[in-house]
Amino acid sequence: MENEPDHENVEQSLCAKTTEEELNKSFNIEASLSKFSYIDLDKELEFKNDLIDDKEFDIPQVDTPPTLESILNETDDEDESFVLEDPTLLNIDTIDSHSYDTSSVASSDSGDRTNLKRKKKLPDTFSLHGSVMRHSLLKGISAQIVSAADKVDAGLPTAIAVSSLIAVGTSHGLALIFDQNQALRLCLGSTSVGGQYGAISALSINNDCSRLLCGFAKGQITMWDLASGKLLRSITDAHPPGTAILHIKFTDDPTLAICNDSGGSVFELTFKRVMGVRTCESRCLFSGSKGEVCCIEPLHSKPELKDHPITQFSLLAMASLTKILVIGLKPSLKVWMTFPYGRMDPSSVPLLAWHFVAVHNCVNPMLAFCRGDVVHFLLVKRDESGAIHVTKQKRLHLYYDLINFTWINSRTVVLLDSVEKLHVIDRQTQEELETVEISEVQLVYNSSHFKSLATGGNVSQALALVGEKACYQSISSYGGQIFYLGTKSVYVMMLRSWRERVDHLLKQDCLTEALALAWSFHEGKAKAVVGLSGDASKRKAVVADRMVEILFHYADRALKKCPDQGKIQVMEQHFQDMVPVIVDYCLLLQRKDLLFSQMYDKLSENSVAKGVFLECLEPYILSDKLVGITPQVMKDLIVHFQDKKLMENVEALIVHMDITSLDIQQVVLMCWENRLYDAMIYVYNRGMNEFISPMEKLFRVIAPPLNAGKTLTDEQVVMGNKLLVYISCCLAGRAYPLGDIPEDLVPLVKNQVFEFLIRLHSSEASPEEEIYPYVRTLLHFDTREFLNVLALTFEDFKNDKQAVEYQQRIVDILLKVMVENSDFTPSQVGCLFTFLARQLAKPDNTLFVNRTLFDQVLEFLCSPDDDSRHSERQQVLLELLQAGGIVQFEESRLIRMAEKAEFYQICEFMYEREHQYDKIIDCYLRDPLREEEVFNYIHNILSIPGHSAEEKQSVWQKAMDHIEELVSLKPCKAAELVATHFSEQIEAVIKKLQNQVLLFKFLRSLLDPREGIHVNQELLQISPCITEQFIELLCQFNPDQVIETLQVLECYRLEETIQITQKYQLHEVTAYLLEKKGDIHGAFLIMLKRLQSKLQEITHQEESKILDTKEDSSLKDVEDTMVETIALCQRNSHNLNQQQREALWFPLLEAMMAPQKLSSSAAPHLHAEALKSLTMQVLNSMAAFIALPSILQRILQDPVYGKGKLGEIQGLILGMLDTFNYEQTLLETTTSLLNQDLHWSLCNLRASVTRGLNPKQDYCSICLQQYKRRQEMADEIIVFSCGHLYHSFCLQNKECTIEIEGQTRWTCYKCRSSNKVGKLSENSSEIKKGRITPSQATSEPVLDPQQIQAFDQLCHLYRASSRLALLTELSQNRSSESYRPFSSSQSGPAFNSIFQNENFQLQLIPPPVTED
Repeated sequence: MENEPDHENVEQSLCAKTTEEELNKSFNIEASLSKFSYIDLDKELEFKNDLIDDKEFDIPQVDTPPTLESILNETDDEDESFVLEDPTLLNIDTIDSHSYDTSSVASSDSGDRTNLKRKKKLPDTFSLHGSVMRHSLLKGISAQIVSAADKVDAGLPTAIAVSSLIAVGTSHGLALIFDQNQALRLCLGSTSVGGQYGAISALSINNDCSRLLCGFAKGQITMWDLASGKLLRSITDAHPPGTAILHIKFTDDPTLAICNDSGGSVFELTFKRVMGVRTCESRCLFSGSKGEVCCIEPLHSKPELKDHPITQFSLLAMASLTKILVIGLKPSLKVWMTFPYGRMDPSSVPLLAWHFVAVHNCVNPMLAFCRGDVVHFLLVKRDESGAIHVTKQKRLHLYYDLINFTWINSRTVVLLDSVEKLHVIDRQTQEELETVEISEVQLVYNSSHFKSLATGGNVSQALALVGEKACYQSISSYGGQIFYLGTKSVYVMMLRSWRERVDHLLKQDCLTEALALAWSFHEGKAKAVVGLSGDASKRKAVVADRMVEILFHYADRALKKCPDQGKIQVMEQHFQDMVPVIVDYCLLLQRKDLLFSQMYDKLSENSVAKGVFLECLEPYILSDKLVGITPQVMKDLIVHFQDKKLMENVEALIVHMDITSLDIQQVVLMCWENRLYDAMIYVYNRGMNEFISPMEKLFRVIAPPLNAGKTLTDEQVVMGNKLLVYISCCLAGRAYPLGDIPEDLVPLVKNQVFEFLIRLHSSEASPEEEIYPYVRTLLHFDTREFLNVLALTFEDFKNDKQAVEYQQRIVDILLKVMVENSDFTPSQVGCLFTFLARQLAKPDNTLFVNRTLFDQVLEFLCSPDDDSRHSERQQVLLELLQAGGIVQFEESRLIRMAEKAEFYQICEFMYEREHQYDKIIDCYLRDPLREEEVFNYIHNILSIPGHSAEEKQSVWQKAMDHIEELVSLKPCKAAELVATHFSEQIEAVIKKLQNQVLLFKFLRSLLDPREGIHVNQELLQISPCITEQFIELLCQFNPDQVIETLQVLECYRLEETIQITQKYQLHEVTAYLLEKKGDIHGAFLIMLKRLQSKLQEITHQEESKILDTKEDSSLKDVEDTMVETIALCQRNSHNLNQQQREALWFPLLEAMMAPQKLSSSAAPHLHAEALKSLTMQVLNSMAAFIALPSILQRILQDPVYGKGKLGEIQGLILGMLDTFNYEQTLLETTTSLLNQDLHWSLCNLRASVTRGLNPKQDYCSICLQQYKRRQEMADEIIVFSCGHLYHSFCLQNKECTIEIEGQTRWTCYKCRSSNKVGKLSENSSEIKKGRITPSQATSEPVLDPQQIQAFDQLCHLYRASSRLALLTELSQNRSSESYRPFSSSQSGPAFNSIFQNENFQLQLIPPPVTED
């Protein structure tokens, strides 16, 4: 244990040395950091997804790479070994550099006042990409900054510029220059000059690191020699006084620089030396009066790209508050492109950044610009003519506002959002790789310079707003590193190398994530990759070696971290989480040697881990991705699954493995004992090239029960099916259960299997065994499938002599086995002969079969002595004929035998061959199973083209001969058949139907549309006499349905039909017909006569004192007859005059009152109360059509009541008066409600018309100009109630006028185009005076758009349908009703009724309580 601290110290010093070397090399003046040569660009073009060379980012080479153990044992301190001169000066807490390495994906809008609208979050990408960036504090520089502020009053840092040196500007005008060792090399300027010039607001170092430009807050510019520290120029007149320098930038030309001041202007500075005198000429490129520029970025090309054709233009990108501009400074000033931002937050900071990228096999500069949350990429190219073309690339949409954009290389960009979070983005996929919180940096902002506070704050409000978040001078990038200037510190951020990213995950104990990340490096799918160079194979080899190291560590960790105690399930779960990772990556790396040797040996130390390892192999073996397993692993695998009783898994594995190295006999025994038949066959075939032994083993099991006639068990059926499939595979040259037999073995296997099947006797046969046992067994097991196997085999046979002999031989054996035995069913025998018929029907057939055998089969199938299995025998024979066996029979004999055996399908098959279609009808009619199909058959023959007229005629004649059978079978189908094909022969069909019942059924199906016959009645043109014949039959057989049927029938004559109904004394039907004829009085007299006869029956029963069950039915008959009579009177009273109405109603009233007159008051009628209520019903009904005084007068004139017997009718009169009072109250209430509704509607209408209009905006919604246009003072203004405002001229151009009654009406253009109701306002000739005169209301019934609008508003104000609407619809329903006799259900409104609405509800309230 003593040596562990030493080991740890060694690792610390190594880590510190590594970081220091990196920083030293990154700031080395001698060696250029920019190694982006044409060679590197070619590589980038060649490998689009390949990784980036370390040289581009100056990643140092380590002589001895650290081992895995050293990394895992390394301390967390990765800072460089820098000793502060005075540690107390650096007022920064001790910082753990790893706190910057972890990714922190926080909510996007935390602390960002301007981004409350964004709630979207990105998924945590740390586990996918690891830590992409390394974040380090430059302690030496940070300490010097703090020390300078304290010792020489340098003030706070304000700006930073990085090249081979680092320059930091301060608030008191000093520029501190640091070298690559973080040592302060120069301190330029003085605090006295700082007091005059103000703070340094911008810095720039030229390409060769020889000159430094400083811009000051009060507008001055100084140039320094970085070699000697001398002041070369002080420039005070380069731009207007009183404005701060926001940006100062060297171009690639060391004599040319660009500056941007707080007035928004941009100036070109040209440095010259004439006669030893240094001068500076200034030229204004962009004036702030045209738009304030707040960001400039010249295109810098690396030395390797100095010959690029685009560099001769010396391009400069400028960002104003509204757009960006790209201009060329050489050879002459020219604007190449302008691009507006579009909508954005006015406080967002405009950003620009150039970088050379490879696109479409060319290296060209790409400009990234953004303001807000969308980054635009513009690719700049120079064509052959010398012109510059700018093309848009895919935009990057973000969920945060940016304050800085930096390219770290051509594929990766680093973004800083407004809450000081860094986002590392892959440009091509737009995937966020990492998020880092950098609020600890305490980033310096340039707000005071943008507000130009040093010169009195004389800047625009818009520029000052942008300056709130401006940090242009606080962030500088150089050589793939980004430097951040804090208030007391400087930080550097760079991409980690691929090893560093993997090791960082290992330190955090994320081994699975580390393996996944390393695999993405291996496959070339990782993003922001540094440190992998060379071709693809070399890169893969390097990564694979690292992954193997990690896998060994992973395996050790899996064993060490295993729970020592507890349930076995916990251990299993632990290894199930860990072991599959090892197996997956070993196989992905194609390191089976590693997997089955070192890894397996290591994991075998733990039995649970070993079991999980073996189970992990299963899916790879089953998918054939893992072959060549070592014998030891294979044996352990089988034993493991066998111990776990997973025998199905064992079988699936065996058939996918090379088992030649195992103990074959042991495996076969195991398979047989566990019923793994597939595996057993596979082992025999692959292990021993033995194809016959497995068949013998299976035959020994299934043959005895089959020969004994026993039913097979499920297990035996499975074995039999496998045996059939195995034989089929062998004969087809396929391996069982999968794959193919080696080509050189195919002929041998086929011959062996055939020889085996046709053996005369089996081995170890008993004396009782019948010949050809194997063929016999298979035929008994499944005849059809075995013959299918043989048929497929015959297809594959080549037509050589041996194949022909084999075919003939096996056919002879089949015939011998099946024909000479009676223990095969007709179906089995039929299968054989169907098989033979198919073989004989082939054009290249070489088989010979005795024709007499087919005759024997025909006798066997058509044998009339055996009536069993009739349908089975018929189906077998039909299949035999369809397979080509018909050529083996004499057709006439076949038909005779089929008819004798009642094989009607066979007869149909034969008749169809001879085109005797009429005889097929007999086949259908005789066959009880198919007799109903005869209609479809006849229809098809008569409809389908291709049959001759003679054939159709014969079929129709046969159908006519059997018409009675057809009608009795299905009347509807028969009627449909006749109506479809022979509508002109209906009368002939009727004559053929002698049976009246059949004729009635036929005519009902033909004429009654309710029967469902699909025939157009208009095309039938049936004569009225046929319809009347049907009505007469209906009166005979179904008198109750006569009226219902007459309502749907059309073609009949009224007079003749009335005579028919009178003949059968159907009085109701006669009355219906008379009413339909128009003889209302005649119909009424018939109904009245029926009613009187019913009343007389009741009176007769009363006189005879007959009391039985008939009384109730008699009274019910009276009521039903009276209701029908009342309905008759009500239907027709509307069309009659007063005298005709009285001729109907008064006789009905007298008829109802007659029995009451006859009964004396002393002996009241038994049904007096019932009759009184019926009489009251008549009175209530007639009151709607006859005046009340007339009814009273008629009653009082009656001789019975005229003699003072008013007491008997007192009840009737009082009832009539109650009805009158009710109706009077109802009328008054309705009138009151209507008046209230009308008043409410008029109030709302008046309020809506007189309401003032409030325009939503002060500009026209069409031309978007202010409504006051001086050039068109006569133009009127139209304001709509929806709030839109227009010029009348604009509306007229959009054709938004409607001419109504000679007046011009306007409609709202926007509302009309949005499919809304056009809202309208009147124009005014006095609009200049601010008045809008309403139009005159029209008295025309046609509603104009404004009236329609008002009406719609009223409708929307109602919560439900208004009372006025309900009453209106009731009156419409009443007036539009069509009073058809006996069809009241058919008379209804033709429109969508309020009452039919499912949401309709009546809200009823109780009547008011009246005080007595």
